[in-house]
Amino acid sequence: MRRGAALRQAQGGELARPDNGGLVEPLCRAGGFGIVVRMKQGNDILPRLPLISLIAANVVPVFGVLFAGWDAFNIVLLYWAENLAVGFYNILKMAFVGMKYPKEHLGKLFAIPFFVVHFGGFTGIHGVFVLTMFNKSGGEFMHGANWPCFFVFVQILLNVMREAYSVMSPNMRLALLALFISHGVSFVYNYLIKGEYARTDPGKLMGAPYARVVVMHVAIIAGGFLSMMFGSPAALLFVLVVLKTIIDVELHLREHKAKGH
Repeated sequence: MRRGAALRQAQGGELARPDNGGLVEPLCRAGGFGIVVRMKQGNDILPRLPLISLIAANVVPVFGVLFAGWDAFNIVLLYWAENLAVGFYNILKMAFVGMKYPKEHLGKLFAIPFFVVHFGGFTGIHGVFVLTMFNKSGGEFMHGANWPCFFVFVQILLNVMREAYSVMSPNMRLALLALFISHGVSFVYNYLIKGEYARTDPGKLMGAPYARVVVMHVAIIAGGFLSMMFGSPAALLFVLVVLKTIIDVELHLREHKAKGH
């Protein structure tokens, strides 16, 4: 009987529906609603992902201070090393920046090496200052510094990076990796996906990292020096980490708000 009714419905141009007590259609609607909700939740979370990853990466040093015995040197050195992430992703930004005419991309062949030398020298000398201030440098940053002309600053940076990495504990290296990932998330979402590459130019990118680096590290070095004077108490280091995180969040929000986010 039911099969005949189904055939008659099909012949009459209606789609035969299985006899299921009326449950399939509501379940389909409910399933579709669930998919829509999940998609909406994903769309809500994605714009916040760079900020979430930034805060998460800045929480890692808190564990270092509270549970791994980090002192002022560890904190200041880690935040100096974060400059390497800032410079690395700024080079990628300069490489991917949108240009009005294809031939204008040739200008990057000058702009990127110039930035590498300029920011590399700035970061290298800054690293020498950090290592020397805490009596952690053996002077190896000048070892074999014989690269021609201004490229010697890049060589000094590489020597300082090698020396800094050698005095980092494994958990400090993990913390640095977390900071690199955080900056990478922001680069992919804000710069590539949201199209910041089309709203800037190599000239602006050339000087973009310096404002953040100067503001951040004046506060960090001052706080680190104060912590060192008092024997690196955990409470003072905790305050230093929180202060850095607040500055980081404020600069992040200001930067991307200014770019139309």
